[in-house]
Amino acid sequence: EKKDKEIAERWKADAKGIILFTGLFSAALAALLTISVQDLRPNSADISASYLANIFQLLADRDGSHISIPSSLSPPSSDFSVPKHAVWVNTLWFLSLIISIMCALSATFVQQWAHRYVKVTASEEPYSLQKRARIRAFFAEGLDKSRLPLVVELIPTFLHLSVFLFFAGLCVFSFNLNPTVFSV
Repeated sequence: EKKDKEIAERWKADAKGIILFTGLFSAALAALLTISVQDLRPNSADISASYLANIFQLLADRDGSHISIPSSLSPPSSDFSVPKHAVWVNTLWFLSLIISIMCALSATFVQQWAHRYVKVTASEEPYSLQKRARIRAFFAEGLDKSRLPLVVELIPTFLHLSVFLFFAGLCVFSFNLNPTVFSV
């Protein structure tokens, strides 16, 4: 019983650290995503400049007697193509964010389970040995069915994967921002 409580307390402490890290990491990642996601769509200033250029061409007829209006004006965004590096960066960073949030959610579940276990097994009411044994058996069976120990071990692994994806995206972002910065 003492060993089970130590494991539950350790899981609670680990989950608390993971939740704190993933919160800070996800906030920083979301801030960078707001910058990088803009590369996935055309710049509105470029669109406005293109329309102004079309208007200027229409009004620039020297003799003023003949204004030729093109049959169709192609929207300036039709020439836009998303840079491959922007797709890579945003894909890596969104995957990293999703995995990080899933780790936080999983750590929250572990923390709740451990809190519930400690609360139920350390009840103020004096239970008989038989009832305490049934409670522990109930929780042990739940552990086996839910594979919670495996989940607890996999959370840091997935968090490492999330950080790795973030750094891979940061390398691509830095290289395309300025190759000199990347080489430093």
